Amino acid sequence: MTFSKQNLLIGAAAAALLAAGLTAGVVLFGGDRSHVGESLEQHAAELGAGVSTGEAHDDRAGEEAGHAGEEGEAAEEHAEGEVDIDAAAIERADITLITVAPGSLGAEVTAQATVVAAPNGEAILTARAAGAITDIRKRLGDPVNRGETVALVLSPEAAALSAALTSARSRLNLAKTTFEREKTLFESKVTSRQDYEAAQAELSQAEAEHRRAEASARAARVSSDGQSVAIASPINGRITTVAPTAILGAYVSPDTELFRISDPSKIQIEAAVPVLDTQRIRPGDPASIEANGKTHAAKVRAVTPSVDAASRAATVVLELVNATGELQPGQYARALIRPASQAGTGSGFVVPEEAVQNVEGRDVVFVRTADGFLATPVAVGQRGGGRAEIVEGLQPGQVIAGRKAFVLKAELGKGDAGHDH
Repeated sequence: MTFSKQNLLIGAAAAALLAAGLTAGVVLFGGDRSHVGESLEQHAAELGAGVSTGEAHDDRAGEEAGHAGEEGEAAEEHAEGEVDIDAAAIERADITLITVAPGSLGAEVTAQATVVAAPNGEAILTARAAGAITDIRKRLGDPVNRGETVALVLSPEAAALSAALTSARSRLNLAKTTFEREKTLFESKVTSRQDYEAAQAELSQAEAEHRRAEASARAARVSSDGQSVAIASPINGRITTVAPTAILGAYVSPDTELFRISDPSKIQIEAAVPVLDTQRIRPGDPASIEANGKTHAAKVRAVTPSVDAASRAATVVLELVNATGELQPGQYARALIRPASQAGTGSGFVVPEEAVQNVEGRDVVFVRTADGFLATPVAVGQRGGGRAEIVEGLQPGQVIAGRKAFVLKAELGKGDAGHDH
């Protein structure tokens, strides 16, 4: 019995080995092909071919993986420091673009300034005749067109002006009729030359009186009913001031200011500049105005020859290149004037201080690219008055992000955080 059990165990082990060998053969040589009847040499050749094919497949896979790795590294390197943002997003984020030009911080003239209405951009409305206000058609902030009536004043003077105009018109009509009759009689030799010339003089006098009465009524803007005078705006704009006396029923005199109209598109900026600095400034010099957190392009219009006795400063008048109505008279601003006589002096570039951002311990400026901005390392020299002088890292003519550059820094930080994950 013992011998038989040993034989059975040996036979089972042999069967297991045979099954394992068959399975390995199927894996190596393919389960869909039979190797029965093949010689030993043919079988060895097929086995060698299979090994070669596997090695070639492994080599190709390795090469592809290598290329993929290189492309990934190149993409990461390309994306480093770049912020992809289109023009619409730049406008929505209110990021200002600045074209850099050579200059130095000492060449710029910085001065406090005030926005004022241009001489043709503001009007004060008063009643043309004394009387009581009977109608107010506009309120504070309302738009007004040139010649539009703002209020009506019931005035005895209006009645007198209207009566004078009516009387002058009647006298003119009578004088015309008399002159035509005398002219006909004179040509028919019925009347004397003296009567004809008298009628002619009367007509000239009546015409002059009618013109005077008509001009007075027009200047006072007498209404068609002859009872009121209209308070009308001589310019386009908005009502910026309404006097406390401008209420219904209030009695006003001709010298009483009732309304003030301002045209936002007709303003100028007056900057108080030290006398020594005005010697470098000429009309037409480029400048920029900083107000309400925004920068507006401007140019010098004039430099006043007089000096304020209190501040010992001269007034430089500037005008905006494109008046958008964002600045209003009375606002304070800061003027940055770049004298053309010193343009291009210095080896650096002067930019707003907020254009320089610190990224990972380095000062960078975001330079405009085709797809957005590139964080470009720079070396900063002097700083002062909200301006910074870039001494290295920029080229003339490059466009950089000025105000709101910190938005790009935040976007760059988001991109770096995404790469870390």
